[in-house]
Amino acid sequence: MFRQLPPVPDHPTLEEEILSWWEERRIFDRLRERNHGGPVWSFIDGPVTANKTLGVHTAWGRTLKDVFQRYKALRGFDQRYQNGFDCQGLWIEVGVERELGLNSKRDIEEYGLAEFARKCREKVAWSAQELIRGSKRLGQWMDWGNDYYTFSDTNISYIWRFLKLVHERGWLYRGHRSTEWCPRCGTSISAHELVGSYEERIDPSLFVRFPLIDRPGQSLTIWTTTPWTLPANVAAAVHPDEEYGLQENGEWVAVKRYPDETYVERRRGADLVGWRYDGPFDHLPAAKGIAHRVISWDEVTMDEGTGIVHIAPGCGTEDFELSRVHDLPIVMPVDEAGRFYDRFGWLHGLSTSESAEQIVADLADRGRLVAAAEYTHRYPFCWRCNTPLIFRIADDWFISVDDVRPRLLAANATVEWTPAYFGKRMDDWLRNMGDWNISRRRYFGLPLPIYPCGCGHVTVVGSRAELKELATAGMDQLVELHRPWIDAVEIRCPACETEGVQRIPEIGDVWLDAGIVPFSTLGWQNPEWVEGGYGTGAANELTGADLPDHEYWQSWFPAHWVSEMREQIRLWFYSQLFMSVCLVDKAPFRSVLGYEKMLDEHGRPMHGSWGNLIPAEEAFARMGADVMRWQYCDQPPDRDLLFGYGPAHEIKRKLLTLWNSVGFLVRYANIEGFRPTVSDLAPGPVGVELRPLDRWILERTKKLVTDATAALEEQLTHRLIAAFESFVDDLSNWYIRRSRRRFYGYDDAAFRALWFALVTGLRVIAPVMPFLADHLWRNLVADPCAEAPDSIFLAGWPELGEPDERLLAEIAEVRRIVELGREARSTAGVKLRQPLRRVYVRGARLAREHAQEIAEELRVDEVGFDQGPVAQVRLLPNLRVLGPRLGRKVPEIKTALERGEVEELGGGRLRVAGEELEAEEVIRGERVEISGWTIAYNETVSVALDTEIDAELELRGQVYELIHTVNTMRKDAGLELTDRIVLTLPDRGDVLGHKDWIKAETLATRIEVGEALAITKA
Repeated sequence: MFRQLPPVPDHPTLEEEILSWWEERRIFDRLRERNHGGPVWSFIDGPVTANKTLGVHTAWGRTLKDVFQRYKALRGFDQRYQNGFDCQGLWIEVGVERELGLNSKRDIEEYGLAEFARKCREKVAWSAQELIRGSKRLGQWMDWGNDYYTFSDTNISYIWRFLKLVHERGWLYRGHRSTEWCPRCGTSISAHELVGSYEERIDPSLFVRFPLIDRPGQSLTIWTTTPWTLPANVAAAVHPDEEYGLQENGEWVAVKRYPDETYVERRRGADLVGWRYDGPFDHLPAAKGIAHRVISWDEVTMDEGTGIVHIAPGCGTEDFELSRVHDLPIVMPVDEAGRFYDRFGWLHGLSTSESAEQIVADLADRGRLVAAAEYTHRYPFCWRCNTPLIFRIADDWFISVDDVRPRLLAANATVEWTPAYFGKRMDDWLRNMGDWNISRRRYFGLPLPIYPCGCGHVTVVGSRAELKELATAGMDQLVELHRPWIDAVEIRCPACETEGVQRIPEIGDVWLDAGIVPFSTLGWQNPEWVEGGYGTGAANELTGADLPDHEYWQSWFPAHWVSEMREQIRLWFYSQLFMSVCLVDKAPFRSVLGYEKMLDEHGRPMHGSWGNLIPAEEAFARMGADVMRWQYCDQPPDRDLLFGYGPAHEIKRKLLTLWNSVGFLVRYANIEGFRPTVSDLAPGPVGVELRPLDRWILERTKKLVTDATAALEEQLTHRLIAAFESFVDDLSNWYIRRSRRRFYGYDDAAFRALWFALVTGLRVIAPVMPFLADHLWRNLVADPCAEAPDSIFLAGWPELGEPDERLLAEIAEVRRIVELGREARSTAGVKLRQPLRRVYVRGARLAREHAQEIAEELRVDEVGFDQGPVAQVRLLPNLRVLGPRLGRKVPEIKTALERGEVEELGGGRLRVAGEELEAEEVIRGERVEISGWTIAYNETVSVALDTEIDAELELRGQVYELIHTVNTMRKDAGLELTDRIVLTLPDRGDVLGHKDWIKAETLATRIEVGEALAITKA
């Protein structure tokens, strides 16, 4: 016996039961054992930051990864299944700071770096377990417990090796430049970290006078939205070829910016170069000795401001570069925390935002302020703590990219990107990226192994073993490769033999941690396999992951496939590509699936403060993991995902069609005693006489497998969903509905065909919704078939061959005809239960052999092809076009068009009254109605329905209505499908003339005549 299904599936309860069953029966372990030694399919997991619980955003990417890994496993591929955690850097630090109530780098140092590092590790360990728990609940199969952690000494050592190689090639250098800076985190920001970090922000908009020294009563007027940079002003820039004018009030501005003003003097920008002026804050000690002057700059724009640009090299990248060209002094106004230095007098200790109001007031008091307002613009924020960024001059460590850029572009050309435009975006990034800023002034992260000696020699240590060789102190306390322990290790300079050389205090960009993963996790250049060799340093006791040997790396590198969201183009995808090209001159992945961002179901970003952020745990409880996975997989990767409970409700409704189809089979299989056999799974039912409809559903099932396989091979899960939905609709609304009567008795072919189609459909959709698929597999296959695999994931991917496309096209055309016929009935207001005499079909070449099916579906007595009335289109001359060309002949053409006296010439052209008319010379109006007929049509097929109802048709319609009413009464009375009844009918001789028909359709043993319609159980 099959287990009866409840009316609707309880997804969360069902999923929890399947999770336990998978664990109990070791399904995943057995799948890996079965595929071990098979063809290799290499996947590298992008590390999830271990500072949180699982969110629905993260669950999207994890679902896609699991779908393709399950699919490849069903195809017999051997896989690694190694999950990864990103474990260090500011994402971790900022969260720990908040928990400890720390608000600055000084607070961290006072708290103690060793204890802070331990707290960061605790945060990672807690989050990793939460993420694993959430991922398991999602249904993701990974080698949990053998995860990689980027803060392991092994991972760090591989990055050290990379940095040593870069240094040996002359690409590593210390740069003195203006860089984006987070004052809250106290560190610089890389260009690739700025992607997606811009937000709308309101800043002061100031117009300020710079009095000219050699032109009394005249001044330059500049515009700025960053008041805090004015105390660092050293120059004003003009465009040499633009025209500037002196207004009547004594202010110089660009004429193009104020074309309607009156000017008493006009000059080219080049003439203003060299003019001296008083700086806006010359009275502060920091400005002492600075000679402010006008410089030339071709990049001055006339789009906003005054056309004269305030230049502060200590506060902006372009300003800094201009200082090199024009030999300008550099004034740095703020420290690492974004607060003014002592030498700025009354501004001392104020932050860049706190100082704005006081700077504006001071300028106004001294008559320097022309105007002040507010300005809304896009501004960069720290991607970790959401603090507005500033620019500072900093000495950071960089990797030069110019030498490697052509090789990066060549490597990217070998990668298959989905969507394809993601690859073009990577190309754009590679062509325009600047040098990689790899240093951060922070604490819990990759310690940069750079040891500069006073002799000028810079040592870059390539491994922990090399560090031990060079060390002169500190190795005995080096518990892991993190601060503060690494800071205590001093080395001997290989060039001059000086001892006590110390490491720079900076840590590395987190994307170095993640970018090295294709090498550190696979054992690149490692001479021998080390059990547990990845769980070193901070990762000790967190993972049992081995460190493989180089032969293993050769088998699994490059990855066949990686997947992350679009923003990772300039982050993880880029760092992997960069490091891989530097190390082995090839891309670390062959194929990439990217996807866009997630919004709520109304198209808004999800934020906790807005109340629209959905925790993954809540989503599991309210919609279930399968429904979440369906939402993720139904999304084309080139569009934003609108995630929420509204779409989830619609998905549940769709899945009910599948659920009810299985329920239908279970119900009647139990009644009739049907028992399936595993042998039917491969080719479909054999040794039984199949009807045309059975043959069709078998071919339709083959078509599903073909389409699903193509969709997954193309990495487009939304096409898999579309193929499955179409299949379920055909199965339920065509095969089951048209075969329903065959299940009221034991029809072996019908049961076997339906069972095969349902089970194969489950095998195809299993990667997307593994819980429901395995739940139904156990009911339909594993329980009744002792020799069957107990899990759908141990049954492999179906291989059925190519479908009969002609048969499929025939039935597809039949279904289109039926849809048009129902549309015609609806237009005429005639119920489907009312029989009609005839229907005529035109343009349906393939459906002729299916006239009986069409007749049954449309409840008509006769079906004719290419006969009967034609749905004529009212044709009219386009007078605006034809009038000038044909003049007096237009009335004759109009009459011929009205009579239908036309010859089709193709392409919409007609021959009318001896004239050839182009398509645009004829107006095609509405179709002409024909009395007694209703016509529906599409581009190729028209269906004409005879809507005349005589007495005999009307009586049959009444019988159909009666049967429908009685069967509704049976359902309302709670009768079983097999229960017999006694039916009482009012005395209506006309209807009673069809009593045998009525009894058969209602399972009535007899019909009695009474006052009112009634049923009783026989």
